Amino acid sequence: METVAFRMVLHPGMRDEYERRHARIWPELVELLRDAGIRDYRIFFDPSSHHLFAVLRRPQHHGMAALGAHAVLRRWWESMRDIMQTEASGEPFQVALEQVFHLE
Repeated sequence: METVAFRMVLHPGMRDEYERRHARIWPELVELLRDAGIRDYRIFFDPSSHHLFAVLRRPQHHGMAALGAHAVLRRWWESMRDIMQTEASGEPFQVALEQVFHLE
């Protein structure tokens, strides 16, 4: 398993709405993410910058590259556009983070 981390940006004042939507995440989206190999997916919020920091684990051979082609994920992205920064494609704006320390 490998760990992946990335940053996203929430619009100011949208934390509660972001949490509300994720508390009701669609079962078909959960199934899609799990089928792609995603495990232990966590998202943290920095209130001073409105940045979201996501961390997940996935096997070496995973299906994440194909996720953007799935209608379920594209609908989820569309449902989140009004509360976070997105790319023209609708995908959330993301910046990959580099690991600088690990203590097991």
